[in-house]
Amino acid sequence: MKQAIQEHSTPESSPPNLVGLDPAIVSFEERVKSSSTVPLRRVSVDTLQVNVGKVSNQACLHCHVEAGPKRTEMMSRQVAERIIELLAESKDTKTLDITGGAPELNENFRWMVEQARALGREVIDRCNLTVFFEEGMEDLPNFLARHQVHVVASLPCYTASNVDAQRGKGSFDKSIRGLQLLNELGYGKADTGLVLDLVYNPGGAFLPPAQAQLEDQYKEELAEHFGIVFNSLFTLTNLPIRRFSDSLSRTGKLGEYMRLLSGNFNAATVPGLMCLSQLSISWDGLIYDCDFNQMLEMESDCSTASGTSILEIESLDEFVSAEIRTAAHCYGCTAGAGSSCGGALSG
Repeated sequence: MKQAIQEHSTPESSPPNLVGLDPAIVSFEERVKSSSTVPLRRVSVDTLQVNVGKVSNQACLHCHVEAGPKRTEMMSRQVAERIIELLAESKDTKTLDITGGAPELNENFRWMVEQARALGREVIDRCNLTVFFEEGMEDLPNFLARHQVHVVASLPCYTASNVDAQRGKGSFDKSIRGLQLLNELGYGKADTGLVLDLVYNPGGAFLPPAQAQLEDQYKEELAEHFGIVFNSLFTLTNLPIRRFSDSLSRTGKLGEYMRLLSGNFNAATVPGLMCLSQLSISWDGLIYDCDFNQMLEMESDCSTASGTSILEIESLDEFVSAEIRTAAHCYGCTAGAGSSCGGALSG
């Protein structure tokens, strides 16, 4: 077996003030302007990413949402219904990307999936895999397959020690069994239309390895030892937000990590930033430019919009051409090969 990916644990946190950590770090806005890349304005709303709540059956150490079993935030039916209404009215929005927490634990999750699929939209479920083994979730894999939901599953490594260190004892075995259940239903296999992608997050203050190379390694290891197949691997950079940022602060490494991110700024990643083609909606209906801004409570600032909540606006189109709000944490999306909910942004 190849050497396992090194992982490190990270405790609970509160968001730090990243601006001014190091006077030598140029603001992200200034860096983008000086790089002669596209202006940071939203081109379209191809994807509506919705965080339906912060309740989860596990508390991952790298989680920027700070989700866990003790959280209580849950999206209401009123907000869920308005999301579907806006989705129906916006012909350009092709994808509903549902996240959490463990999104499947929201009582409106299945209704939203059914409604969005009835509209002909792609639905993504950002799944932690272990939720399949919670009470009342036994039929969840079959539900996802029946509605051809695109599953994007977090698996920080292909070894038990590293996964359990991040996600709790026994998480790896449950994750493997969850992937096998999905494979049995046809997920990750050719000609089934059931897409299964995996997500890798580093466990420490370093950038992800090359996505294509790591994908090959994952596929080889998971197939050899567990008979598991999947479509693609997405490598995501850990952004200095919430639990991860607090860990860096406690160990005195936050400034060092920010210098790593800013020092590896890659202008070629900017045109592919996810904030240019999506909106992020919080459990309470507030509108953000991305999931990371949402966790820092940086609401979308659009002068043409009729409000900052989906209960106030008339159309998602109000946010097309809007300027994107940025801060120092945005360096995480543009460092090295770049990072997005769809993985690396450049080769």
